[in-house]
Amino acid sequence: MAAPGKKDYYEILGVSREASADDIKKAYRTLTRKYHPDANPGDKEAEAKYKEINEANEVLSDPKKRAQYDQFGYVGDVPPEGFGGFGGFGGQGQTFTQEDIGDLFGNLFGGGFGGRRRSANPNAPRRGADLEATVRLTLEEAYRGVTRKLEIPRLDTCRRCGGSGAEPGSSVNVCPTCHGSGQIFQVVNTPFGQMQQSGTCPTCRGKGKTVDKVCTECRGKGRVRRTATVDVKIPAGADNGMRLRVSSKGEAGVNGGPSGDLFILTEVMPDARFTRRDDDLNTTVEITFPQAALGCEVKVETFDGIEKLDIPAGTQAGSKLRIRGRGMPRLKTKGNGDMNILVKIKVPRTLTQKERKLLKELAKESGVETAG
Repeated sequence: MAAPGKKDYYEILGVSREASADDIKKAYRTLTRKYHPDANPGDKEAEAKYKEINEANEVLSDPKKRAQYDQFGYVGDVPPEGFGGFGGFGGQGQTFTQEDIGDLFGNLFGGGFGGRRRSANPNAPRRGADLEATVRLTLEEAYRGVTRKLEIPRLDTCRRCGGSGAEPGSSVNVCPTCHGSGQIFQVVNTPFGQMQQSGTCPTCRGKGKTVDKVCTECRGKGRVRRTATVDVKIPAGADNGMRLRVSSKGEAGVNGGPSGDLFILTEVMPDARFTRRDDDLNTTVEITFPQAALGCEVKVETFDGIEKLDIPAGTQAGSKLRIRGRGMPRLKTKGNGDMNILVKIKVPRTLTQKERKLLKELAKESGVETAG
């Protein structure tokens, strides 16, 4: 179930909790086409719905995030406000996070309960945060593939101090308050008796060290916010809502830890010439009644140029023809989808005298009555 005050992601996508990955993908594609901002210009409700749909898909399309959501009703280390179940524990009315419970039982019984334990070493390398950006593409760009230069605001390692937080030439010392542990400890009363509780050292703020003079560029934090230019390659055949990972282009790590990753979410805008269905493209051609009756050859626009298409004699309005291999490139296999052509019969609004005479003769020959 979802956390209190949090919308149900399954309900947003209109799928059951037992839905397969393909069911979720199909529902997401259908809803994004319906609520895409380009299809609903100026509609704030559609825009809000579109954001909800993308948020739900980001969680349910990721197996790990979906598993956590199914178990706890939220995704991340800290549950949303109002998520409880432990209120009043110990008579204090305090709401505990999953990490709090893990720390509590870990201190009592020696570890591991509730998932994970905090590192005892504040100077241990820590991985930087992942980032996410959205790239909007035309359908033709999605067809051909494109490389985009993105401006990404992120925390980078300070170049002046190299991440140490100390001004060059300044000494780095062990914190005199916590003696390098980054934490201070106190004895508190709990429902199980007295126990030792830890907290972040106020002197070094958990770093375990102090400096004589902090770096003038990062002010002792070791990282600074910069805008980085990142080249992102979007593969040919990219679809709306596809999520790409650019390794190590997220925020810089701490204490020499690795950088996080950059995730790219694609938005493919509608095209006036074609509509897309999976790897196929759909378009329409108009022909006259004589062309439909007698057959003809028409020219069909594709992303790779003009293709000639034979219209068989006797083709009916609404018939669907196909040009194989002129759809979108397939991402997981070789080749392309198909170009599907819907045939429409164009009826002239006005006729010359000769055209009217010939049509009357045709109607008479066919044994049908006309109004004129």
